[in-house]
Amino acid sequence: MDEKRRARKDEHIENYLRSEFRSKTLLNNIYVEHNALSKVNFDEIDTSIEFMGKKISMPVMVNAMTGGTEISEDINEDLSNICADLNIPMAVGSESIALKDIKARESFSLLKDKNNVFKIGNLGFENSLENFEFAKDLIGASAMQAHLNIAQELVMDEGERDFSNNFENLKNIRKNLSAPLIVKEVGFGMSKEVGKKLLDIGVEYIDVAGKGGTNFIEIEDMRIFDKDYSEFYSWGIPTAKSILDLRSLSDDFFLISSGGIRNATDVCKSIIIGADMCAISGEVLSFLLRGDYDYAQKYLEELQTKIKIFMALVGAKNIEELKKVPYKITGRLKELID
Repeated sequence: MDEKRRARKDEHIENYLRSEFRSKTLLNNIYVEHNALSKVNFDEIDTSIEFMGKKISMPVMVNAMTGGTEISEDINEDLSNICADLNIPMAVGSESIALKDIKARESFSLLKDKNNVFKIGNLGFENSLENFEFAKDLIGASAMQAHLNIAQELVMDEGERDFSNNFENLKNIRKNLSAPLIVKEVGFGMSKEVGKKLLDIGVEYIDVAGKGGTNFIEIEDMRIFDKDYSEFYSWGIPTAKSILDLRSLSDDFFLISSGGIRNATDVCKSIIIGADMCAISGEVLSFLLRGDYDYAQKYLEELQTKIKIFMALVGAKNIEELKKVPYKITGRLKELID
């Protein structure tokens, strides 16, 4: 079973690189006007924000991707070094494989002594509080993600089918976990109703992980030869809609935009419509595996420069000013907003 789990993790990476289906985030339906009289000094633009009491260089984190295999050991090593150099947080992929597979722990535990990077652990929301504490300690995490992956589980032959107690379990984790908790989707977005339920139980950090990025239904479907789930490839809530819906509920929580965030325009538009920070996974993984360490680092360095260019074009000196930039909703997104 452990060997099968490790093989599945490697298949996820391989299938991501081969995947072709791309939904729309609908961030292209956010219209922002050019400011021809921008008064900013480009060299003084400040992209930094505070995240969980720590100042980071830009409103971007590397999101959960992988772990548990020899391939992912190298990936986690590289990503942690890049994130440390750039002073941005890093989340590991699901640590569920490490709960029972001792060999799989190596790809995670290598991060434990890396105190120069803000580390975030990751488990499915069905896991016990004890498992969350174990996963936190395994990498020396400053925070944990609880991921909601019902859509992915349903198309896996070996996936879970009973989700009836997961929300009650999540309540317990939120109440008793000895670290901040981020609740995140895995690429199918969060509705306003789901956001309200999370806020009602005291969740302070939410990652919408909307439709438009990595598609785990397609990735799992590529592992199956006797079934076809392609009719569900377009399932989910676009990232832009999730951001708008959840931010409409309250200003008093930290909202993370992920799911198809690929460039500085995606980052800045996400922040303008309500996100506090963005998380990128697939794009970083592509640069790392299709290029190399330097290629991935250069992508993130240039991302910060391009965020500054966008801010200069709208006249924002810092992220708080960027949040106040006016915008209009157009196209399909306008049709979907309540």
